[in-house]
Formats: sequence, C-alpha cells, structure tokens
Amino acid sequence: MKLGKRFKAVAKKVAKDKLYTVDEAVAIVKETASAKFNESVDIAVRLGVDPKKADQAIRGTVALPHGIGKAVRVLVMAKPPKDEEAKAAGADYAGLQEYVEKIQGGWADIDVIIAAPDVMVEVGKLGKILGPRGLMPNPKSGTVTADVATAVKEVKAGKIEFRVDKAGVVHATVGKASFEKEKLAENIKAFLATISRVKPATAKGQYVKSISISCTMGPGVHIDRSAVSA
Repeated sequence: MKLGKRFKAVAKKVAKDKLYTVDEAVAIVKETASAKFNESVDIAVRLGVDPKKADQAIRGTVALPHGIGKAVRVLVMAKPPKDEEAKAAGADYAGLQEYVEKIQGGWADIDVIIAAPDVMVEVGKLGKILGPRGLMPNPKSGTVTADVATAVKEVKAGKIEFRVDKAGVVHATVGKASFEKEKLAENIKAFLATISRVKPATAKGQYVKSISISCTMGPGVHIDRSAVSA
C-alpha cells in the first residue's frame, strides 16, 4: 500500500515496537490527528476467542462516560403509546409500519434501531436488510426492550454496542480527536473494563492479544494488554 507524505510524517511519532499506556497512547493519537476534519478515535481489541462458538461470540454494550462526539440518529419501532414515549425521550424517529416500508425502500438515515418486544415479528422481516448493516435490534444489546424511553436516553448519552468479528477482533469508536485527553482516556478505560467483564468462561489461553487505537487518518498506536486488567 502506498502511503502519503502526511501519513508517513505522523507515523514517525509512533514507536512500532513499543506498548503504551492508555494515557500515552491517547496523547500520541491526538498528535497524529492532522486531517482537516475532526477525526474519530477508534479502538481495535484482538481477542483469543473463537467467534464460531456461540458462547464465545462476544457482544454487548458500554456506556462511554463522555459519548463519542457524534449525534446518534435513533429510530424506535413501536406502537402507540410507546412511540410517543420514545419521541418524548429524544428519539429522532418513532413508529412502525411507515418505517418498515421506508427501510424496505432503501432508507438508511439512522444509526441505532430500538424495538419494543411486541413488534419484533414485523421487525424480524427486515433481518436481511438490517443484519448486514449492524442495525438489527437485539435483546443482548438492549435494543429490544419494553422501556424504549430509557433505551433512547442511554443511547443518546453515549451507550454504544460492540461485537466480535469473524477474525476475533472487536472494533468501536471511543470519541473524537478534539476530546480532552482525560475524556478520551476515560472512554477507552471504560470500554476495556467492559471487554474484561464479558470474557467467556470457555475462552482458553491469552484472552486479550492486542489493543490499538487510531484516529481516522492516522496510524495505530498499540496499548499494553495490562490496561485491561487495570
């Protein structure tokens, strides 16, 4: 892969063979954020799990203390009066049949979908569309719930969902490069603490194999695995 001059310049700030503390890594990532837009800060955690096994297909949610610095567009699929409760709680869209039809027609102007349990028969018909986009509501992630108002408030406040991919890696956005160092570090530590808590009992050997963070246009900065246990 051909690397640009800007990337090569910021990559020099990162020692390839060094493992950094969370605070050190955050400081470096902020230095490497040189794009003209406010870059996102992403984390990748490679785990020693087998995603093909149901009990090791890790997924969950974490409430980041300072959010991700992005306005999250939330659709609540529910019947009255739940749809009105959702709107009052801050949902961008709420309803059922009209949104089923819009999604079937290709509409995708949303980041999170929350559904009431009694409409999952209708929502389930959208599985082939929503599944590949990572938008399918799921009880394990808290996006299928009778308390739609609370779910909306939590998502708007910074609650994010994560799941391990086929390669055993968990990816997530943990903030923006413009965040203060302390806030970014606190978000990352909260995320790693959650990863530690969801360790499957059947996982053998080294659970966390590697951790790295990066801004959208910058190089990865590797974090010492001890940050998880800490």
